[in-house]
Amino acid sequence: MSDEFVPVRVAVVGLGYWGPNLARNLQECCAAELVALCDLSAERLEKVGRRYPAAARYQSLEMLLADDDVEAVAIATPVSSHHRVATAVLRAGKHVFVEKPLAASSEEARDMISLAERTQRVLMPGHTFLYSPPVRTIRSLIDSGELGDVYFISTSRVNLGLHQSDASVAWDLGPHDFSILRYWLDETPTHASALSRSCIFPGIPDVAFISLEFPSQTIAHVELSWLAPSKLRRTAIVGSRKMVVYDDTSSEPVRVFDSGVVPDDPSTFGEYRLSYRTGDIVSLHVDADEPLGLEMSDFCRSIREGSRPTSSAEIGLEVVRMIEAVDASLACEGARVALAPAAGTGTAVGAVRPAFPAAAGLLRTPSED
Repeated sequence: MSDEFVPVRVAVVGLGYWGPNLARNLQECCAAELVALCDLSAERLEKVGRRYPAAARYQSLEMLLADDDVEAVAIATPVSSHHRVATAVLRAGKHVFVEKPLAASSEEARDMISLAERTQRVLMPGHTFLYSPPVRTIRSLIDSGELGDVYFISTSRVNLGLHQSDASVAWDLGPHDFSILRYWLDETPTHASALSRSCIFPGIPDVAFISLEFPSQTIAHVELSWLAPSKLRRTAIVGSRKMVVYDDTSSEPVRVFDSGVVPDDPSTFGEYRLSYRTGDIVSLHVDADEPLGLEMSDFCRSIREGSRPTSSAEIGLEVVRMIEAVDASLACEGARVALAPAAGTGTAVGAVRPAFPAAAGLLRTPSED
């Protein structure tokens, strides 16, 4: 980063579970200056504010937005409030970072993106895993062609807890894996199907098994659950040349397997043979940088330099579209649902076409995150 880089003066709105992490990383980021904190709770404001005595404290969003010292706002409030808070920030002429998911619907997300374009302000969703060194390493492997064609990806993101009483497991945990898949493959699924069960709170799925189909013919299976005997963050990527296991909880998070199957030319009609290749297993070196710190630096850089952040608003919209497709499938007992073409192809971004007409109009979104 250039010596002439002037730190971006950022405020954090929402000091519940994730907001304090944003505040800490902004305080430690050389590209940012934490200038204000905002929360409706005086108790939370006092507790977090003691760590950052130089930051102004506000219990009112309106008062915060009237502070000319604030250039940008990082939002860590329930998803039901993302659209309202982010649009207020943008209309006040300030840049905005919004924790995942970007909005409670693709319609809200499109409205936010349109407003950011009109006001010429940065709108960035908080898909932190796009800044994870292991995730970036795997993206490089895929881009280099070392894995060959990606046949399929299988991922498990499960643990015992944090149950949400007002949002499904797809809205809570799904954005992590959906954003990672979108980043790795650089494409949005064409179809989605899902099964789930509401074990604890009626009507709020806490376990989901999701299948995604991509234009490149890659398929993905995503397992999400708040009910599991142990925490698991494991992904297997199977390519035509090599395979990868990504374990976010391991001291060796990225392991590359030089393994595969090669069909031999048949010696006679109808005779087919397979050669199984089992080679070296290599554990790749991965940097230990904190993803959230890298994310905050990218947010500030996009403001100062006009660059496009890795976690772009467009990716945020695509993730919301994927969750809506999952909801549409669940509403139709696991039906295969087609995602409509994105903007520029003649169909509105974010529209979802169920695989059969009975699913129309059955999209559901949570009240909060």
